[in-house]
Formats: sequence, C-alpha cells, structure tokens
Amino acid sequence: ELQLVESGGGMVQPGGSLRLSCTTSRFTFSSYGMAWVRQGPGKGPEWVSNIDTGGGTTDYADSVDGRFTISRDNTRNTLYLQMNSLKPEDTALYYCVRGPGDFWGQGTQVTVSS
Repeated sequence: ELQLVESGGGMVQPGGSLRLSCTTSRFTFSSYGMAWVRQGPGKGPEWVSNIDTGGGTTDYADSVDGRFTISRDNTRNTLYLQMNSLKPEDTALYYCVRGPGDFWGQGTQVTVSS
C-alpha cells in the first residue's frame, strides 16, 4: 500500500522555524511532482507549495513565499518543507500530497504560538 508519512511538526514561537519531512513508499517517488497543503482550524485546505519531479521548479503561495522552502531527495524518497519566520497564521495541519492530488498523508500539526 502506498504511504506518505509526514513528521517534524510541533509547537514553536512566532519567528521560529520547523522542518517538515514526508517519507514515501510503494510508488516511484521520482516520477511525481509533490506538494504541501495545509488546513488551519476552521478553514478549508490551502495549497502551500509544490515541486516538480527533479526539484528544479517550485511554486509557493503568496502567504509563505520567501519564508518556506520546498525540496526533495529522490534518493531517499522524501519531501521536505523548511519553514522559517513562522507566524501564528501558519498554524495548521500540514499534508504531503502526491502531485495529482490522488494520495495524501495523514498530516503533521504545526502550531505557532507564544
């Protein structure tokens, strides 16, 4: 069974940093673009960032551009999201998503609070 497993979430103060990871298995990771999507409390899903198969092309939502960096390691079948200068409005459940949106991980909680 295909797996996407997020980790690295937690509670951090405003201005802090976290690095999320998504380990994948049972599909050819290097053949798929990948994305991060988040869902804040009482909100709908919000696309955060995506990356192409080779990692050379990335896109970001305006709300995170300049603060977050998406990357991938195709040798480790792992997707990353480096989050810096975190704000309270970044509080959400963060999901790793396979490119077409057909498979999602279970999510990892990020809470930004003083």
